[in-house]
Amino acid sequence: MIMHYWQALRPQQWVKNAFVWAGFLFARDWRDATLAGHVAAAFAAFCLLSSAVYVGNDWIDRKADRAHPRKRHRPIAAGAISGVAAATMSAVLLAGAFAIASTVGTALVIILGAYLALNATYSLGLKQIVIVDVIAVALGFLLRILAGTSGVGIAPSPWLLMCGLMLTLLLGFGKRRAEMAGVAAETRRSVLDDYSPGLLDRLITVCVSGTLISYSLYTISPQTIALHGSADLVYTVPIVTYALFRYLYLVDREHAAEDPARLMLTDHHLQAAALIWLGTVVWILR
Repeated sequence: MIMHYWQALRPQQWVKNAFVWAGFLFARDWRDATLAGHVAAAFAAFCLLSSAVYVGNDWIDRKADRAHPRKRHRPIAAGAISGVAAATMSAVLLAGAFAIASTVGTALVIILGAYLALNATYSLGLKQIVIVDVIAVALGFLLRILAGTSGVGIAPSPWLLMCGLMLTLLLGFGKRRAEMAGVAAETRRSVLDDYSPGLLDRLITVCVSGTLISYSLYTISPQTIALHGSADLVYTVPIVTYALFRYLYLVDREHAAEDPARLMLTDHHLQAAALIWLGTVVWILR
């Protein structure tokens, strides 16, 4: 039973909350223990909040999930967790998330509230509107970035927000493309009926181009060079390029990219690229 509750939290999805740390990485205030603690608190709050949202969504979608080849094994869809238990679990997670956020400041509490409201509107209707469904998911990632910047007193970089938006749109449309290829029409989400493989391929091309261009321009921006006192960030562009191309390769392999979080946890090429990129950035900005 404990494992059922743990699985319902979807801890593998917490890797998405790494976006909370993006602002701290490029702000270079690594020696500020208080700031690092606030970012860690924002990360923990988002882990609890996102799990609360997953539990709520799983209860709402439990009937549809039972017809899905993979989602039917989720504890709530499988009947291992009751409605009362799911509601209690979600309420406790929400209380924990906002309690942690309140120790950091009002700004973080407001951002968590905005994330909760966004997910409520997504579940109640936005997920049925073509293109808007993916934009809503991308906005959720932008709120994670804001939690690690505005939520803890770091001024968010426009470059960071732009690159984050394009990257998360890419992941969203890539997920839709993988779902279209890997799930039978009668069991997949209804909004996929409004997409076509050709449209998704064009949207993915736009997003991968936008991600690569915005990140490349950031590395050579005079403001970036002045802030970090180095023009060497441009040498991380090939790493980012490989990671994006690797993702496109996985999207092309039918349902391989259906779950971006699981993909990051299982694909050794993406893991290596992420670690090399992170190590290179830290070495340049140290």
